[in-house]
Amino acid sequence: MPRLEFWYEFASNYSYLSVMRISDLARQAGVEVIWKPFLLGPIFKAQGWDTSPFNLYPAKGRYMIRDMQRISESRGLPFVMPPTFPANGLKAARLALIGADEGWIEPFTKAIFEAEFGRGEDIAQPAVLEKALAGLGLDAASLMARAEDPVIKQRLKDQTAEAQSRGIFGAPSFITEDGELFWGDDRLEQALAWAARSKEK
Repeated sequence: MPRLEFWYEFASNYSYLSVMRISDLARQAGVEVIWKPFLLGPIFKAQGWDTSPFNLYPAKGRYMIRDMQRISESRGLPFVMPPTFPANGLKAARLALIGADEGWIEPFTKAIFEAEFGRGEDIAQPAVLEKALAGLGLDAASLMARAEDPVIKQRLKDQTAEAQSRGIFGAPSFITEDGELFWGDDRLEQALAWAARSKEK
């Protein structure tokens, strides 16, 4: 089965849109999704930004909120802009890496994005993360402690560095097995189609 790497950042509102639909679309396309959480902060800093471009350019930020409202409504998704944007998704990303090893990265990722952009919760708050973990029947206290393990911390740093080295500059991004990069939720279908075709070549 062809594979598509799905690179996402927990603070990214447009990643929310892809997270909530990629699995169904991938099944229809016959493509396996590899979930790859990373941090945009270091990548933005390398471009000279100290926050999201949606904050740096207020007109762009206002447009983004309206754009999210329109798209979410058309897809039947709730959308509530969290009070802190961009959120600190560091701990969520570390937990997701553990989930990648143990088979629960997808439902955990969906639960966090639903809390953040579906209900407007602050995912930097431990209680929000613990509730998501507990909702999946996982040992929240143990996992929150494991997320502080230096090995997990380094893995996230390495994954973020890999994203940057492969030309990723925003989220969501998708990379096919032949190295083709697609950026943005509006490129998801194209990325899946390319992944499916490239395997046939």
